[in-house]
Amino acid sequence: MQSELIIKLLNGGERYGILNQEFDPTSGRIDFFCTAEQNSELLDLSEICFIKFLGKPDLADSFSEDEFFEDVTTSSGDRFHLRLKKGGKRVPEGFFGYPVEIDSDFKSIFFTSTGLKKRKHEQPIGEVLSQKGLVEKAAIEEALTEQQQLRSRRVGEIIAEKAALPQDLVDQTINNVINSGRTKNKARVGDILIEARLVTRQQVEEALHEQTSGKRKRIGLILIEKGLITEDQLLTALAHKFGLQVIDLNETKISPEALKLVPRDMIERMQILPIRLLGSRLTVATSTPTDPTISENLRFVTNCQIELVCARSPQIGEKIALIFDKDDDTVEDLIDELEDLDVVVDDEPEIDRVNESDSKVINLVNKVLLDASKKGISDIHFEPGMGPLPLKIRYRKDGICYTVHQIAATYKAAVISRLKIISKLDIAEHRRPQSGKILLKQAGERIEYRIEVTPTVGGQEDAVLRVLSSSQIIPLDDLGFSVTNLKHFKELLYKPYGIILCVGPTGSGKTTCLHSALAEINTPDTKIWTAEDPVEITQEGLRQVQIHPKIGFNFEDALRSFLRADPDVIMIGEMRDPVAAKTAIGASLTGHRVFSTLHTNNAPETVIRLIEMGMDPFNFADAMLGILAQRLARRLCKKCKEPYHPKREEYNNLVEAYGAEQFKEDDLPNFSKDLTLMKPVGCDACVGQGYSGRIAVHELLVNSAEIKRAIKKNSSAEEITQLAMKNGMRNLRMDGIQKIFFGMTDLLQVNRVSS
Repeated sequence: MQSELIIKLLNGGERYGILNQEFDPTSGRIDFFCTAEQNSELLDLSEICFIKFLGKPDLADSFSEDEFFEDVTTSSGDRFHLRLKKGGKRVPEGFFGYPVEIDSDFKSIFFTSTGLKKRKHEQPIGEVLSQKGLVEKAAIEEALTEQQQLRSRRVGEIIAEKAALPQDLVDQTINNVINSGRTKNKARVGDILIEARLVTRQQVEEALHEQTSGKRKRIGLILIEKGLITEDQLLTALAHKFGLQVIDLNETKISPEALKLVPRDMIERMQILPIRLLGSRLTVATSTPTDPTISENLRFVTNCQIELVCARSPQIGEKIALIFDKDDDTVEDLIDELEDLDVVVDDEPEIDRVNESDSKVINLVNKVLLDASKKGISDIHFEPGMGPLPLKIRYRKDGICYTVHQIAATYKAAVISRLKIISKLDIAEHRRPQSGKILLKQAGERIEYRIEVTPTVGGQEDAVLRVLSSSQIIPLDDLGFSVTNLKHFKELLYKPYGIILCVGPTGSGKTTCLHSALAEINTPDTKIWTAEDPVEITQEGLRQVQIHPKIGFNFEDALRSFLRADPDVIMIGEMRDPVAAKTAIGASLTGHRVFSTLHTNNAPETVIRLIEMGMDPFNFADAMLGILAQRLARRLCKKCKEPYHPKREEYNNLVEAYGAEQFKEDDLPNFSKDLTLMKPVGCDACVGQGYSGRIAVHELLVNSAEIKRAIKKNSSAEEITQLAMKNGMRNLRMDGIQKIFFGMTDLLQVNRVSS
């Protein structure tokens, strides 16, 4: 007899049909005849949530000792109460379940690993421990009683116990205050007792913390504290309850590809270990499978389906230390002279005993700065830990921050002091932020760094350095503009007067873009003045001025001076305050081209922000030529990216993110068997990341008569956006999706920089 079935897809759709051949999960697909389409289909299990095999349930031999009950929730939101068989064959593709009710419409159901959200045994953890013979029922009852007492404890009882006060006195004090009407009915017990001077604020906070901890204390932890079970026994029981596999990490191979998906800080903080990556499914080891935040956080960070397995907590800690201690050995590439830098002596009486003039410290700082410049790093973060904790050095490249080294605590104060000395900052000042510059020369090359030192808790100071060595003029044609945006932006540059703004967050390439624009119009017959803080890029033909706020020389002063210095074009590094903004807009109305930057999210919002800063809507509407919003998305590595044919669901997501109507109007590619996109792979050139460098995504708002009228009427950002879209503007996400179809990046990176 042919097996009828219903297939529930991950996208919510359904297929009804008949098996063409026996279903084998290990093949990774199902071959069936679809009755609606009247044709045979071959579906990958990666596209399926679950498969119902229709028929009358066979309950003749059910509810035996070889079976157990389980609640299963799928990613589509469907929930099932099922029977599962002990010792059943485990396959990575999924598992079978069987109905409990006699009137169920299916005889079995197969859940795919990609479609599974949660599974949980019906038995409480205490019952599981009891059935496995790990603990007596009487001990379980005792632990449950203690758990109930912890959850029902009143804060007044805890305060009385901690402060050694008679319970009668505490109760009487609370009743007297409430009955007197001197306070509201919802007054906190702790506040009443503090006002009565029976306890201190600290004692109340400790009591509240103990009450909260007691309410959350689980039965397993209580049994461990009583010495009735071990942590390993609890882990085995939890794994059984949640249907998870228990593994031995000493016999498990850790996949480097899996490790790269999760940041080191997250691995260490959550005490989890990524061990295997199969397609879009990431297997992660944890010792706390009851924590619901683990899967959700990892799914958000990695964009993968998460499969949890259980491992002993000590094993996970040892493996993490072993893996990342190997990474720390790369200190020899930074400084050969320093040996055993990562060793912190616990009984060392004096932590900060190395001074900034020590030759090792000088050598270390120089090597870190030069190493970052050589590797194309944009920022270097020096992050001292509190007390005996080490100094972390992190690099930011292509917008992503990662730890490259940890240095013993003995050197942390000396390293920060050394950075202050070479940037000419006050080494005696530890309470206020300081800003400065560092200039290095190597083999005739001048390398510049902008440094910001910020005081942090524990008497520490963080230092963040922006590397300016790679700052150079990039031709406008190489900035990643779309054909339409490049054409319109170049047209704006040659207008006789008006203001052009480049907006976005710090590090989005605004200054680079403006200098490329200035290079486009930098000719001998044009006088160009720039005021910047700092001057990151220099180019012949520009008269560039460094702002010095400490001596009172700011952007407004520079702008006023420029207007008396016969300019054609003026570039203001940043419009930081209303005075500078008004002066810049005024200059653009008197026959000058003005360029500047602003920290706003998008082009239409910039209009509203400036008007809220006090700009006159009529003047600004007449002065504005255009606003360019910009973000930097990670670019797929050119050496290892691979073409692939997207699934229909992925294509539909791109269309939906772009806007179906606009997608069709802009004539973007239709879905077909010949459609290909690019995906990251990972190679030596990109250090296994799959991404190398960044690509700009743009949003260009060009002023028009309709937009001028909207600005003068104080229209909202939404109204201005609609007018701009009608005039041809495409927002940041749209521009990013166009670049996806050109094979430059992927949707994950576009989503990171646009909303």
